[in-house]
Amino acid sequence: MLKGKVALVTGASRGIGAAIAHALAKNKARLILTARDESKLNKIAKDLHETYETECLVIPCDVTSSKDVQALYKTVKDHFGCLDILAANAGVLSDGLLGMVSDTEIDAILNVNIKGVLNHLQPAARLMRKNKSGSIIITSSIIGRTGNKGQTVYAASKAATLGIMMSAAKELGPDGIRVNAIAPGFIETDMTAHLSSQIREQRLNGIALSRTGTPEDVADVVLFLASDLSRYVSGQVIGVDGCMVI
Repeated sequence: MLKGKVALVTGASRGIGAAIAHALAKNKARLILTARDESKLNKIAKDLHETYETECLVIPCDVTSSKDVQALYKTVKDHFGCLDILAANAGVLSDGLLGMVSDTEIDAILNVNIKGVLNHLQPAARLMRKNKSGSIIITSSIIGRTGNKGQTVYAASKAATLGIMMSAAKELGPDGIRVNAIAPGFIETDMTAHLSSQIREQRLNGIALSRTGTPEDVADVVLFLASDLSRYVSGQVIGVDGCMVI
């Protein structure tokens, strides 16, 4: 489905990002894996290469550093000469009631979840424009669409990614570049592992499909958006939440 395509996945060292990398590699994409933890990236790259015989380039990078991201894209350009798919997945989650959230927490969440997306979006668009094609998939959240008690800052950051997506889709569409977002609900990852059994039960009761989601559930939707199966889909937010109500 993606044979020969070059795909970059941010936040690829764990959870949803790692699942996205597996889905793209299984479908024969050539991969650039990036996150801050080089050892985890190397382990995933080794697994992907051995399992799918796909090319995996590991580039550790902090999404909040525009200098690091620019250097990453120079390496991508030098190595592959192009970019077909960007899965802008890197993100952080932090809870905090209003009046209890520190400036440090606010800066950390907004820098990763908003600035990190913008840092990748700009150089990715420049590379994709050369071939007049490409697919950019931004990981938002159901919280960015509905809000949630105790997650005002996180909700703000994920709502911002939807504004970024819709604006970028309008701007890049004439260049043949599609931009979409996914909005996962309750997904079993490290980011949700800390929740108490009581909260987990509350969340589960609000899911029509009566189960929590898996990283693979999300990765399969990313695969659809990355492929030509979604060739006329742009500027859209696809919920991956099992019909969840918050």
